[in-house]
Amino acid sequence: MPLAGFTARAAGGRLVAGLREKARDDGAVERFHERTAERYAELLGHSRGVLMKVGQIMSMLDTRAVGTGGFWPYQKAMSRLQADAPPMHPDLVREVFESELGSAVEHFAEFTAEPMAAASIGQVHRAVLKDGRQVVVKIQYPGVAQAIRDDLANTELLATFLRFVTSASGVKADVRAVAREAAARISEEVDYRHEAAMAGRFGQLYRDHPFIRIPEVVPETSGDRVLTMTYLGGMDWAAAQEADQDLKNTWAEVITRFSQANFRHANLVHADPHPGNYRFGADGTVGFVDFGCVKVVPEAKRLLWVGMFRAVLEGRKHDYRDLMLQAGFLDAESDLSADEMYEWMSEMQYEAIAAPQPVTYTPETIARTVRGLFDLRDADHPMARMNVPDDYVFASRIQLAVGSVCAGLRATMLARAVFDDIDNAAEPVTDLGKLHHAWVRERGLPSAFDHHDHP
Repeated sequence: MPLAGFTARAAGGRLVAGLREKARDDGAVERFHERTAERYAELLGHSRGVLMKVGQIMSMLDTRAVGTGGFWPYQKAMSRLQADAPPMHPDLVREVFESELGSAVEHFAEFTAEPMAAASIGQVHRAVLKDGRQVVVKIQYPGVAQAIRDDLANTELLATFLRFVTSASGVKADVRAVAREAAARISEEVDYRHEAAMAGRFGQLYRDHPFIRIPEVVPETSGDRVLTMTYLGGMDWAAAQEADQDLKNTWAEVITRFSQANFRHANLVHADPHPGNYRFGADGTVGFVDFGCVKVVPEAKRLLWVGMFRAVLEGRKHDYRDLMLQAGFLDAESDLSADEMYEWMSEMQYEAIAAPQPVTYTPETIARTVRGLFDLRDADHPMARMNVPDDYVFASRIQLAVGSVCAGLRATMLARAVFDDIDNAAEPVTDLGKLHHAWVRERGLPSAFDHHDHP
């Protein structure tokens, strides 16, 4: 249901005022944060709406390094939303099936009543089709789509929640740009036909790939609120973290290549990169299973994105600033110099790539990146003097989330070589790079700087 009776601006104002009132006693501040975080987690968990989804998104980042650390209690509470969403009653599952599929349920030879996962928008069940294929079936909670539409109709709800979070942490952010882009992606996530189409595009892009696995959509058992895809086997995140280190290094490179190749060979951005969406194969492959949050980048923006990336890696300071201006990160009158921008970006955002190779990803590496992106208490910080264009809102989150996965695996890899070969700036030196390039040539796919046939 929607958040009945919840007035975003008033609630945000009361909570921020409460923070100030409690600021005289550090212990009281901590207890206030913990109590308020529990209230927010309970509110979001029962809403089945926009804020629950945003809570899940934000819970993926380790915010102890951000600003005052004031958001950490909220992250800790909201992390439960990734796994603790209560499942639907079996009678409701049957109702959704009958409404969406009618006689199509006859295609299932087996259907596991207990969900294998339950999240903000729906839950996932294992099943077997009559033709013997093993599948997973996503079933959307009744009313969640309308709840999210109602929440999005309250244009202040999302922005005020994000404003409160940043205020609690003592950081600055362009919350309206983030709110607009988050709202666009979340509104698409409740449309299972849209997700099916995106899964189809990724499946077509990665057809016959040597180490990236994409499930196939089963159209005859899919609808507006039911989505059936072939089952991808593999370890979950907990098991993957206990695997042999060489295998973990391989998985980290696969995930990095996937996140970067999507928009270099196509115009696709997988904007929800977290371990729950990966299936780790014992053969070094990785399966990617959720395509509800996908950004399609216009070609002109995509070329600027890749161009900015290469300019930093190659030390072309003035080119980098010019491209940032074209992309909309800077206003024409901005006083940010090329030297300032390059120093900030090269030392913070591309730390792993610029470090002596091979590099090992650690939580400390990611913490420094988080501080560089979000700790904006200094008014002269470059990020505090930039805009955040809507088309690039998810770029930092993707970088941080993928880096956090690599850190969770304690992965060691030739990060610079991976990014150089994926841009065709150098020949591949890793085994995965050689396999990927052979596949690209066989498929005849465009490279990063080739023009894509996309608006």
